[in-house]
Amino acid sequence: MICKIFMLKRLSMPCWPGIRQQMLKFEKVSKRYDETGEVLTDINFQLKPGEIAFLTGHSGAGKSTLLKLIGVMERCSHGNIWLDGENLCTAKHRQLPFIRRKMGFIYQDYKLLQDRTVFDNVALPLVIAGFPHYEIVRKVRAALDKVSLTGKERKYPFALSGGEQQRVGIARAIVNRPPIIIADEPTGNLDPELALEIMKLFVSFQQVGVTVLIATHDISLIGKMNHRVLKLSCGKLVSG
Repeated sequence: MICKIFMLKRLSMPCWPGIRQQMLKFEKVSKRYDETGEVLTDINFQLKPGEIAFLTGHSGAGKSTLLKLIGVMERCSHGNIWLDGENLCTAKHRQLPFIRRKMGFIYQDYKLLQDRTVFDNVALPLVIAGFPHYEIVRKVRAALDKVSLTGKERKYPFALSGGEQQRVGIARAIVNRPPIIIADEPTGNLDPELALEIMKLFVSFQQVGVTVLIATHDISLIGKMNHRVLKLSCGKLVSG
């Protein structure tokens, strides 16, 4: 249902700004920790503007580390990571808040503030970015409308179902219209039917030009989507 509603609405949606220049590129990227050694080795791939891809692999394959490198929560030991023409591996600390505004992050455990309303949770990136109140109201309402949560603005996350909480997380990720969405096991806590609906919602974003990278271990779900798969094994990219 949520996918059908979004598909109807997307026809009148404005394009995300800056999409045409957006690209994620890993260039001979390795990551080593002193305690555990090398966890990613010579990773090379790129995502085109508006491309959707799944990142998969066994537990410990390096998926989480790779996502942390994109979010600049970790720095690579060797190589370069390019996002929208900027090198994440050499970016200065003061540049990181501006770089992260180009990304929307979605998590398996939602990471919502339970003592704040749905509206406040979705508005958080805009508040941090310093948007005026009238813009925050407009953008939050638009984001909630896209994920079929209109009318839930004043509810608290603990009063929502798991699928609704995940949609709040998605609304928060897209509220500032980032050119790339990074989703870490976004359907891990959902039943198969809801998981498929959430995945179709991601495809709807991709169809209006947003680049989407989804980390998941759900092979059966990946098989239903018919999109590019990047597979990690023991820290190496073995397909994709």
